[in-house]
Amino acid sequence: MVKRFVSNNGLRVVFEPNNTVRSVSVGIWIGTGSRFEKKKENGLSHFIEHMFFKGTKDRTAQEIAESFDSIGGHVNALTSKEYTCYYAKVLDTHAKYAADVLADMYFNSTFEKKELEKEKGVVLEEIKMYEDTPDDLVHDLLSKASYGEHPLAYPILGTEQTLSTFSPEDLFSFMEEYYHAENVVISICGNVDETYVEYVQDLFSSLERSKSVSDKLEKPVFIPEKMVRKKDVEQAHLCLGYDGFSVDDDRIYSLILLNNALGGSMSSRLFQEIRENRGLAYSVFSYHSSFKDSGMVTIYSGSAEEQLDEVYNVISNTISEVRDNGLTDKELRNGKEQLKGGLMLALESTNSRMSRNGKNELLLGEHRTLDEITKSIDAVSMEEIKQTSKVIFDKDFSLTLISSDGQLPKSLQ
Repeated sequence: MVKRFVSNNGLRVVFEPNNTVRSVSVGIWIGTGSRFEKKKENGLSHFIEHMFFKGTKDRTAQEIAESFDSIGGHVNALTSKEYTCYYAKVLDTHAKYAADVLADMYFNSTFEKKELEKEKGVVLEEIKMYEDTPDDLVHDLLSKASYGEHPLAYPILGTEQTLSTFSPEDLFSFMEEYYHAENVVISICGNVDETYVEYVQDLFSSLERSKSVSDKLEKPVFIPEKMVRKKDVEQAHLCLGYDGFSVDDDRIYSLILLNNALGGSMSSRLFQEIRENRGLAYSVFSYHSSFKDSGMVTIYSGSAEEQLDEVYNVISNTISEVRDNGLTDKELRNGKEQLKGGLMLALESTNSRMSRNGKNELLLGEHRTLDEITKSIDAVSMEEIKQTSKVIFDKDFSLTLISSDGQLPKSLQ
């Protein structure tokens, strides 16, 4: 059972005890990411994440790394479009030490100019690596095609141009705006009790409330844009995007089940038809991304360029079949069992549960039990699936393609 605490300064702590393990996972979740950046700030959230590991007033970058290596634990961080997280997983005997180091990184990172310039080089190489990975890059292009100038279109890593302008003052200013108490959730899961929660709350008791109210998020308008990039690649990388549902939409479970049957599993229609039956691609899948006020269904395939038109036609025909006729009873039944099984298996580690609880508190502000979620999944009807498929696939779609000739599929030209 997830317990929720609110400190005097507005900081939220969510805690799920588990005395059947010897580990503890702690995550600091901040409600900001690339979506909250101005165009000139693009990449700043991700860059701050990097700089948290480059030294504090009391620890060098090497000492931060050694802090966790020396106790057999690990520490990491991630940045998305709507949140940033710093987290650690350690043995329960080192739980307080892990919290001490994370708090030191949060409050006392120095962002020294010398380290900042070195880390710009590291992130620049990360951007170049992404450019050299077309099966990742095509998804970023899809965001740009689908959302235009909206911040949801911004790449999480930023660009070489924005990266070059960042100064220590920019980092501190961004943190002052978003790294305040009401915008932070600390998630704890593992073999500790509520005295540990009190210890963590005390570490973060100096975190100040917001000094100003940030502007409300602007809901994006989905744009059915087609965008092609010519690049020296061995495969054609194709993405289709459809306007989806927000994270709190009541129809989210019907969409998850629909996606699972379409391209979310090895038994899905796209995987079976494109890979297994026709041998047109090694990698083909679909997924749904949910944001606070919007979402997107993405379909991806990587194939030989001469097979691109056939791949696109199979995808198009499969979507039409699902939109017009819905799923079979077997697909819906199997999908529900896959979804429930995947959910249960994914929560077998303290780190997975810590992540789930942190995101739920930050994005939804509620914590449903597994039994409640299971009931919601089981309750999805065939009629709801049909309605959802029409809502999603009756609209025009965005498309991005990376290929050596930079040509759209013939049926789209």
